[in-house]
Amino acid sequence: MAGLFNFSGGPGALPPSVLRQLSAEILDLDGSGLSLLGVSHRSDWFREVVAEAEKILRDLVGIPQDYQILFLQGGASLQFSMIAMTLLRGTGKAADYLETGYWSAKSIPEAKREGAVRLAWSGREQGYRRLPEPAELQLSPDAAYLHYISNETVEGLQFQTLPGLPGVPRVCDMSSDFLSRPVRVTDYQAIYAHAQKNMGPAGVTLVVLHDDVVARSPEDVPSVLNYRKHVESHSIYNTPPVFAIYAVLLVLHWLQDEIGGLAAMDARNRRKAAALYAAIDAEPGFYRPHAAVADRSLMNAAFRLPSPALDALFVAEAERAGLQGLGGHRSIGGVRASLYNAVSFEAVTALCDFMGDFRARHG
Repeated sequence: MAGLFNFSGGPGALPPSVLRQLSAEILDLDGSGLSLLGVSHRSDWFREVVAEAEKILRDLVGIPQDYQILFLQGGASLQFSMIAMTLLRGTGKAADYLETGYWSAKSIPEAKREGAVRLAWSGREQGYRRLPEPAELQLSPDAAYLHYISNETVEGLQFQTLPGLPGVPRVCDMSSDFLSRPVRVTDYQAIYAHAQKNMGPAGVTLVVLHDDVVARSPEDVPSVLNYRKHVESHSIYNTPPVFAIYAVLLVLHWLQDEIGGLAAMDARNRRKAAALYAAIDAEPGFYRPHAAVADRSLMNAAFRLPSPALDALFVAEAERAGLQGLGGHRSIGGVRASLYNAVSFEAVTALCDFMGDFRARHG
């Protein structure tokens, strides 16, 4: 993998130290002679993995004891439904949703299966190029909850302010920026994030819930969709993805011990994003960013070149140069560079150098 850099929108890059440890332990876990892939999810070892991952998360993020931490499956897509089943179904209220991009648009039909949904703002007609100003939000003080996505990976939009009204539970899909920067958990009743951006490989979804949400878990849903069942079984209600959860634990150690915490990670991510956006803006009109400047994501930069043919040539030449995963999402095309936690500044520098060379040859 030497000389290759991964800018994929997901699954994203993993820290090299984590990859090295996982590669060794797939063959032999802690000198036991047993493969990591063959360890029982009912073993004491795995129970300790889950407990340690929870402890580090509480310390690293600052998660209070009246919030529960779950390692579930089904990705954010399943949480679109589980949240609405728990907080919307049977309330007689409507939930406020912000439609800010591809993924938040996906969450709305699933919520509508469980109850009334009120669109508090939509950027669809503008092509999801910006986020709402606070004064534009049509929020209701009696909403069942407010749901939004903190970072839209497809369009490269990231909230820099906290939307919502006092007294209305706030639910946030943080799949693509959780653990990339500090977050005040007490601002939310529920946070969820699939792992394959900043936390680990695909297969596990982190869910952080206030006790009040857990208490509202409905009994008239399948048990695997009941948060309380998962809390009671400490995330081992059904067969969990042992490998993926263990990989998350290693990433948490990396964040805590090698990076120095979320504030340090945020500083690294801001440095990377500043370098990339400087390369995009170096010659206006050649690299054409999708997102409004004020709403640019630190995690995903989506842009186009003067023609679709140049988009395709850019991605192809970049791949030959060892810069992988730069194709834009199928819904908007173009180019997308994802700068998740494990993407190094060296990788971003290589991308910026390539962009300068490509512009000189084709501009």
